[in-house]
Amino acid sequence: MGFRHRDFPDHVCLLRKSLYGLKQAPRAWYQRFTDFVLTLGFAQSRCDNSLFIYHHGTDIAYLLIYVDDIILTTSSDKLRESLMGSLSGEFAMKDLGPLSYFLGISVTRTGDRLFLSQSAYARDIIERAGMTTCNPVATPVDTSSKLGLDSGADFDNPTLFRSLAGALQYLTFTRPDIIYAVQQVCMHMHAPKLDHWNALKRIIRYLQGSHHLGLTLDRSSSLDLRAYTDADWAGCPDTRRSTSGYCVYLGDNLISWSSKRQSTISRSSAEAEYRGVANVVAELCWIRNLLLELRRPLTRASIVYCDNISAIYLSGNPVQHQRTKHIELDIHFVREQVHRGLVRVLHVPSRFQIADIFTKGLPRILFEDFRSSLSIRPPPASTAGV
Repeated sequence: MGFRHRDFPDHVCLLRKSLYGLKQAPRAWYQRFTDFVLTLGFAQSRCDNSLFIYHHGTDIAYLLIYVDDIILTTSSDKLRESLMGSLSGEFAMKDLGPLSYFLGISVTRTGDRLFLSQSAYARDIIERAGMTTCNPVATPVDTSSKLGLDSGADFDNPTLFRSLAGALQYLTFTRPDIIYAVQQVCMHMHAPKLDHWNALKRIIRYLQGSHHLGLTLDRSSSLDLRAYTDADWAGCPDTRRSTSGYCVYLGDNLISWSSKRQSTISRSSAEAEYRGVANVVAELCWIRNLLLELRRPLTRASIVYCDNISAIYLSGNPVQHQRTKHIELDIHFVREQVHRGLVRVLHVPSRFQIADIFTKGLPRILFEDFRSSLSIRPPPASTAGV
């Protein structure tokens, strides 16, 4: 029972201000914040509703919000101080200075380089698993066959398994080198077996020796987009669905990556590869639209590298074959982007197919080579002991 008025016992309170804990509080806060920043001259991004763009003459500002955590970057200190003054006058907030920590991600700036790390979070995962003294391994997943639903006996603590698997998912925000291994483990969260638990422990053993690594972003004069895509045809032993993965670079910086089991079965390796091409082309279209909103439109076609010759021919061949009717939508989508000059699909030898790291277990030397290509590196020398 809540508050009851003596004279009006059948009345309820009228909510005038949303409070933490109420279901409508996040929506009310977001709408309240959005309405105010729009009055300051910001425009809300259509590609990402949490991004607001300010562009008036030579003054440029980008504001990114997640609940009550905000990143604000501006073209001048004067503009930043003006916007911060307006926001502070309307909401209870304070300026924490240059970006150093956001949503559990540590940000270290050295010259024109940013180093994004979740080292403390990785160490916390290792401690939660009770593996602080475990021996490290060189790769997060072995090269043997993939695990199925019936891989050994039931694991006796599924709650711990799900907790650690979920924590590892968040770690992939700055560690794309473990995303394939984590994706394979997360597919068995509903009924984990002992072999699935051993696969999860191998990821943690890998982190034991590499928790200090992070994602590096360098200043780049190029704004060209290039992507690598690959698929492991019929790799799932239970459903025979394929696993596709991709990574996208803006200039020399890795900005997007994915490892995901395809939703339908592919009847050939070319079909599986082409579905992977369609997925990364959709991501490239989204990024191109986002850059257009940021007033940084791309003038050249985005390059997609694929190691399957048949998939490359399908992207440019206007003839519809009987064997490709069932993937007609993917084919027309990719061909349209190629025809408009927005995308080019080119061949890359398998030895240099970086996206392999998102679809299968790799030997140590090849894994470390591809990991370096993903800009996963140790921290700057000045912060190595932090």
